[in-house]
Amino acid sequence: MADLRANYLGIELKSPVILGASNLVSKVENLKKAEDAGAAAIVYKSLFEEQIQLESAQLDDELDEYNERNAEMVKIFPEIRHAGPEEHLLNLRKAKESVGIPVIASLNAVFKESWIEYAKMLQQTGVDALEFNFFYVPRDPNIQGEGINEQQIDIVREVLQKTRIPVSVKLSPFYANPLNIISEMDKAGVKGFVLFNRLFQPDIDINKEEHFTALTVSNREDHKLALRFAGLLHGTIKGSICSNSGIHTGEDVIKMLLAGADCVQIVSTLYKNGIEYIGTILEDIRKWMKVKGYEKLDDFRGKLSNKNINNPFVYKRAQYIDLLLHSEQILKKNTM
Repeated sequence: MADLRANYLGIELKSPVILGASNLVSKVENLKKAEDAGAAAIVYKSLFEEQIQLESAQLDDELDEYNERNAEMVKIFPEIRHAGPEEHLLNLRKAKESVGIPVIASLNAVFKESWIEYAKMLQQTGVDALEFNFFYVPRDPNIQGEGINEQQIDIVREVLQKTRIPVSVKLSPFYANPLNIISEMDKAGVKGFVLFNRLFQPDIDINKEEHFTALTVSNREDHKLALRFAGLLHGTIKGSICSNSGIHTGEDVIKMLLAGADCVQIVSTLYKNGIEYIGTILEDIRKWMKVKGYEKLDDFRGKLSNKNINNPFVYKRAQYIDLLLHSEQILKKNTM
């Protein structure tokens, strides 16, 4: 049988397929299903500092709503404080204890001090690694991109000094040069990079004339950006490469491995097909490896990366120009 073992963040995994951060991990039975189906690791849903701050402020408003409404009572509620991250940490401990595969904690904080504080708290739950959920939504035209990059790299350095478990970074593709910031974080000691963060975008209901945010799952076309950068990064950094978003089938996983990824994270396909579908994905990889004569993942991982191919334009934008030049032929072929 094909050997599907992979290595991510210095941790040996039984396969290259990881259950990514989502609400699927909120139930212990789902974690056990994922493990039984062959998931190599689980990324627990993110601890969001902004959400904790919002919930804390809402609680304060509710407790103070009826204060000082009569002369004899200054407060009608006892002293109650928001639990902060404690509920999340408790659920994370339960998740870690319920499965035998690695569990990775995900974090999205606001301030450098919060990144450090929460990272230390998450580490104490016994998780195997941390995943930093980095993104920046532009708000001020006066802030230069270089400053944002330096701020995130500084956060990484500070956290690495104060924690002892591997740290990975889940990045958005919206950097002027994603390769540069990945290279700098790699030098700082980050052990892995998740390509890429799937961000929710605002939408407008034209009938109600108001904004809303729709929960949309990925489609298979979405994986091509991660494939491009996995191919460009393979063999150029020390850290692991984990492809994310738009990976739905065994074929998609194989593509990522050929490009140079060490592993993948999947979520949307499990919402569509059920958690047990992990087993189908792994079996499809085994069948393909048998046909090709590969015994282990390293036999073909990175075979079609930028480092190992002769065509310098496959991962470059020049291919887009070639596509435009031959667009009439492509359209004719697709309509026949």
